[in-house]
Amino acid sequence: MTAASRDSASPAVVVDGGDRSCVVLLLELRRHVDALPAGGVVHLIAHDPVAPVDLAAWCHLTGNSYLGPVPADRPTYALRVNPAARRTAPQAPWHLT
Repeated sequence: MTAASRDSASPAVVVDGGDRSCVVLLLELRRHVDALPAGGVVHLIAHDPVAPVDLAAWCHLTGNSYLGPVPADRPTYALRVNPAARRTAPQAPWHLT
């Protein structure tokens, strides 16, 4: 168990974003975040060099917590779902609903 998932009741959900662009990563991430309860943790594997910047910005926009990089074999970043997080549009995860 990683430091990012240690505080949650269940293990982190791993989303393998592979080589996808950040726009596609956020679309997939939004779907996973919407399905998790408050306190849930997501580990996003992303090779896009802008991913940590976009993920931190998206967390700031939505009110979720960006936990930062996770030690792993591939570039992995963590976030925690906050109970008061704001939802985004299904096909535009950078627009609040």
